[in-house]
Amino acid sequence: MKKLLFPIIIMLATIAIYWFFKKENTPKVNTSMISRKELFSNPGKAAVRMSQDGQQVSYLSNLNGVLNIFIADIKTPEKASPITNDKDRGIRKYFWLADNEHIAYLKDDGGDENWRLHVVNTKTKQDKIFTPEKTTAFVYHVSKTVPDQILIGINDRDPAYHDVYRLNIVTGEKTLVYENKDEFRSFTFDDNYRLRFVSKTTAAGGSQYFKAIPTDLPRQYTWESFLEYGLEDQFTSGLLGLTHDGNTLYLLDSRNQDLNTLKSIDLKTTKSTIIAEAKQSEISSFMSEPITGKIQAYSINYIQNEWHFFDEKLKSDFDTIQKSISGKASILSRSLDDKTWIIADIRDDGPVGYYRYNRQYQQLTFMFHNKDNLINYKLSKMDGVEIPTRDGLTMISYLTKPLNTTQPMPLVVVVHGGPSLRDYWGYDPEAQWLASRGYAVLQINYRGSTGFGKKFKSAGDLEWGGKMHTDLLDGVNWAIKEGVADPKRVAIYGASYGGYAALWGATQSSDVFKCAVDLVGVSNLESFVKTVPPYWASYLEILYKQIGDPRTEEGQQLLKDRSPLTHVDKISIPVLVAQGEKDPRVVMAESEQIADAMKARNLEYLYLLFKDEGHGFARPENRLAFYGVVEQFLAEQLGGNAEPLTDELSKSTVIPSHIKTIKDRF
Repeated sequence: MKKLLFPIIIMLATIAIYWFFKKENTPKVNTSMISRKELFSNPGKAAVRMSQDGQQVSYLSNLNGVLNIFIADIKTPEKASPITNDKDRGIRKYFWLADNEHIAYLKDDGGDENWRLHVVNTKTKQDKIFTPEKTTAFVYHVSKTVPDQILIGINDRDPAYHDVYRLNIVTGEKTLVYENKDEFRSFTFDDNYRLRFVSKTTAAGGSQYFKAIPTDLPRQYTWESFLEYGLEDQFTSGLLGLTHDGNTLYLLDSRNQDLNTLKSIDLKTTKSTIIAEAKQSEISSFMSEPITGKIQAYSINYIQNEWHFFDEKLKSDFDTIQKSISGKASILSRSLDDKTWIIADIRDDGPVGYYRYNRQYQQLTFMFHNKDNLINYKLSKMDGVEIPTRDGLTMISYLTKPLNTTQPMPLVVVVHGGPSLRDYWGYDPEAQWLASRGYAVLQINYRGSTGFGKKFKSAGDLEWGGKMHTDLLDGVNWAIKEGVADPKRVAIYGASYGGYAALWGATQSSDVFKCAVDLVGVSNLESFVKTVPPYWASYLEILYKQIGDPRTEEGQQLLKDRSPLTHVDKISIPVLVAQGEKDPRVVMAESEQIADAMKARNLEYLYLLFKDEGHGFARPENRLAFYGVVEQFLAEQLGGNAEPLTDELSKSTVIPSHIKTIKDRF
């Protein structure tokens, strides 16, 4: 009887959603639209890597609809075969080990972010799990000097802080390297696995780095103060790592300036040298010589990523590659002898292309796309734009418009999460999805976003629901003035912090937004700060400085005042809320609270809870169900196009009792 009951409930839930969206004028269907399946099913190939000897290529691909690790000879990538057989949510994080025979990957349970470390032998396919359940494993260092061992962190002794172990990847033997009773946040090791530096969060929310001085006792150190960053430098400064010989330390430093510099420190002489200075935006990434670890290039990403080189031969090869592709070149992997590279061709209007590059002959060989079928579609361009705020800041943002449109159109403001992250130029499946449905898509790097200097980042402190929100409104006003947006048809959509922003927009700006979509967003800042994962302990000071300190009366009041739940009675637009049941960052209660409050006030809303998901949806079946419902929702509210919703809900793990609408029709 129970087996029959579940599909019946799903069917009734699907009917309820259909009637929730149905009015006299149902959304029109455009047969030229890119299907949701093309955009949001698992990629054909992703996370492309190469073994250090340059002989094998690996990537994530589908095995019975689940992402697994495939490997092949570098010269015949089309002949790849799987070395893992995950049947659950798929593998997302993996890397080659230095012996060229093993691959390690991290996997959690249903999105709970209790990452367990697996090591699989690429020849025998033997898959071993080396960390316990209900703990979160970190990988601190992988060295070619000690190819049969890696350094990992496990929080089994104390959930808030990780102890460091040396793990033998063949036998599974773990040797304690450092018991972290001093509550350090980070560890820096050299290639001989000697602990060199550690860091702590200061009471002011900054970072204090110490040099580790070994004592005569095993695993015991004295700590020599090395350098300190303030709160304002947290996201623009930090240690990058050591050269292979352990004598040179690289770091980013933004002290006494807005944008950061790239520095090297000779640890024998303590001489510090500035080797690069950021322009317009921060130094965001770098390339190092595979054997020595010497930095050869760095990039600055203002609107698009631009590389700057110290090594002329490297620059020559990069320029050769860049001239041969249509998008932006990105070097993903370099063999240890540096003769073979794996290259990504990143475009905004097409799938990512992957190539093998032979440095000796300067020969670029195409391997595959991440999604081959997308080459059959004409996609929209993503334009980088500079949008001014009302108080004089400049927001680097991205606008994606439907093809062949010139008149004002419905606009979806897509708010990135974090908020200590940023949006980037390139192929974005959500932007392409919305544009193909007739919406302009605006992705705003509002204040508090990273990448644009510490002043811009710090301008977001204590501005959740404040100036970070008016930044979004300034973006909408810009789009209206530019003739892009129809002011009567604007939606706000986002995940995590973006979900919070969507809920806040629904409570504060119903005159601007016609509807809101919240995915795993915070609704109650007071409960959010109490339920963050225990291993965030070292970041709590930073979090409190950003959103409000619950240890003070003033902070408590700010958290309450800036919580969407406090202002739920102001909601006058339809709201869609979606949540993963196992989310450890923004727990299920955040969505439950706002959904229950809207229901109690007889407001128009829809709530979807997915059983085996965390902070975002990994299962393609759940992604397709979520995007299918969102598509109907937006079409109903803004008048865009919609691909029909068919059996997506029945194939997903959405919990029927938590599909809630205002009329509770089932």
